[in-house]
Amino acid sequence: MASERECFELSGPLHLTSVDWENTHHQRSVAASLVQGVYIVERDRQEKREGSEALAPPWWEFFHFKLLRKLVDDVGFSIFGAIYEFKPPPSIRHHSLEGRPCFVIAFRGTLTKSDSVSRDLELDVEVIRNGLHRTSRFEIAIQAVRNMVAAVGDSNVWLAGHSLGSSMAMLAGKTMAKNGVFLKSFLFNPPFVSAPIERIKDKNVKHGIRFAGSVITAGLSFAMKAKQKQHQGNRSVEDPFTTLSSWFPSLFVNPGDDICSEYIGYFEHRKRMEQIGAGAIERLATQNSLGGLLMHAMGKASDSEPALHLIPSANLTVNLTPPRDLKEAHGIHQWWADSMQLKSEVHRYK
Repeated sequence: MASERECFELSGPLHLTSVDWENTHHQRSVAASLVQGVYIVERDRQEKREGSEALAPPWWEFFHFKLLRKLVDDVGFSIFGAIYEFKPPPSIRHHSLEGRPCFVIAFRGTLTKSDSVSRDLELDVEVIRNGLHRTSRFEIAIQAVRNMVAAVGDSNVWLAGHSLGSSMAMLAGKTMAKNGVFLKSFLFNPPFVSAPIERIKDKNVKHGIRFAGSVITAGLSFAMKAKQKQHQGNRSVEDPFTTLSSWFPSLFVNPGDDICSEYIGYFEHRKRMEQIGAGAIERLATQNSLGGLLMHAMGKASDSEPALHLIPSANLTVNLTPPRDLKEAHGIHQWWADSMQLKSEVHRYK
């Protein structure tokens, strides 16, 4: 039996009858709904709901999108993503469509159902291990992104994802940004692999822990960079963070969600370090994961791939509306709610 949360008519953004594509709240709501569409199209497959019984189509058709292609994992054959095409009817084509996407590539997160849970959890572990870039699911995803950008141009493509799917979209966006292609991206509840320091109520203790972590991380990073220079001689190596700094993905996080809430402290700490004159330390520390550096120093890291969750620049939106529980704090449904207390800030890497 279908849950209420799967039915667009019961839990979707029905209030959004007319989309202003230059309104960031409307953009967020539509992007989140398209991600939900990926969740439900996979649930339809699992429950063998077809034709008039399928629950997924309203999640995109309400906003005049067409499902162009399903992205299917080669392990387990679950649907983990979708490519949507915007197909407005003649009746609204005279309205301003400035800011609308032509195509949206969306990725779902983990589904705790027997048909997909083992593969999804395997990929969750790869996110923690910083190995998502080595998985076949990501290869399918990035190839779809590259093909679409090559066919229609980067300005016509949006990326969107939630939870594990947010990591997928972030990695795809970072991969494209390294080559100078900056895709508009909506990353809902993106995982931040770290201890939940944001849970600490005492601000001084919290800052002290972050400051100590930055000093240690920066020191290790400096030592490793010096070692790399010895091996590379006089060859100059471009700073990957500087390369990515012109990409501003939109991150949507909830303080009550330990999976993503560290992004709040990550960017706030960076700003505070600049204010106390320790910006140089933090600019080095913010590029690196302490755990990753330690693993690399001990020879246990297979490569020097930068930590997936660390990004130089972002449009960070925090949902300050108190959630009822962790499930709501991490859920996709919150991001199209009609009444939310939101705080947004642009963070630019300098």
